[in-house]
Amino acid sequence: MTENTKIPSFDLTRNYARVKEEVNVAVLRVLDTQHFILGPEVEALEKEIAAYLEVKNAVGCASGTDALVLALMALDLKPGDEVITTPFTFFATVSCITRNGATPVFADVDPVTYNIKSEDILAKITPRTRAVLPVHLFGQMCPLEEIKDELKSRGIALIEDCAQAIGAHRMIDGRVARSGSVGDMGCFSFFPTKNLGCYGDGGMVSIADNPEFAQRVKNLRVHGAGKTYFHEEVGINSRLDALQAAILRVRLRHLEGWNEERRIVAERYMTLFAEKGLLELITPPAELAGGRHVYHQYVIRAQRRDELQKFLDERGVTSRVYYPLPLHLQHCFSYLGYAKGDFPVSEMLADEVLALPMFPELLPEEQERVVNEIADFYGVGK
Repeated sequence: MTENTKIPSFDLTRNYARVKEEVNVAVLRVLDTQHFILGPEVEALEKEIAAYLEVKNAVGCASGTDALVLALMALDLKPGDEVITTPFTFFATVSCITRNGATPVFADVDPVTYNIKSEDILAKITPRTRAVLPVHLFGQMCPLEEIKDELKSRGIALIEDCAQAIGAHRMIDGRVARSGSVGDMGCFSFFPTKNLGCYGDGGMVSIADNPEFAQRVKNLRVHGAGKTYFHEEVGINSRLDALQAAILRVRLRHLEGWNEERRIVAERYMTLFAEKGLLELITPPAELAGGRHVYHQYVIRAQRRDELQKFLDERGVTSRVYYPLPLHLQHCFSYLGYAKGDFPVSEMLADEVLALPMFPELLPEEQERVVNEIADFYGVGK
């Protein structure tokens, strides 16, 4: 690697090289069957994901967005119903609430973990609250043990947005509780850049222990049909295809190892930041006690963020901003009546966060170069 080589924010080609032969076998297996939509490969993946998460059921669908749509459809939301969520997340989290006819209610986030704050959730509950939709952002679980029992006692559904956090867990009641296993349902994305990504679009809904939810989501993903051409209700077309399922089955076998490699990359960043004297100028992500962060993204808070990003780009280091405008300030949600200043932590993070290169195959020398460039920008560590 030369100093002129571009360092990507992620590199799927390196990862593919590690599993190419296994993936080729899986794809050819599907091609030989000529069974491409749902079917045995999808059923096998659903069972394997359910076993990995330690939940009763998992239902494959076409994308992470559809997973959210389907989970919320299963709740039979009506106009006037409220769903509490975070304004500091990807757009789909909130658009899926509005697409189901409900009203998003925002609660601010923690400046250390970037995740929605439990006390803020509880403060926003009203008689109209039907669900809470926390996002396990950037690979770290929210401490759902702080709200789960209270929500259950009030009859409020807990739907986890796990799109960025497959494999993350918390210790709850003395056991490992993976993301997607704590709430009533969990929603996963298999977009190619995710920790467990396929080679196209894909998603899944995990259902902890409610067989009625599981059957409902299965029906809703095929136009609301309990059996072919007999429709109990109006659903959507959101089927996971067999090729993606076969690829995911291969990649699932490697997920734990890849997540550990991401954690090693994160530890190395921390060491390099300390060695360069950068910890007064940037704030690394923090792992909450009792949890396991799987670093879907490695997101720092940085002084003069926009200038730093431009500096890094000019020197061949790719970085990204997740997310530049909180959802309560997006034009399409202006009808909700929120204004600048309503969620100060989310707004502060939008001005400060920067995602550095993060993927299992990121080389130590690439990380050193990233950190050296950051040190050069701030004029420290020389």
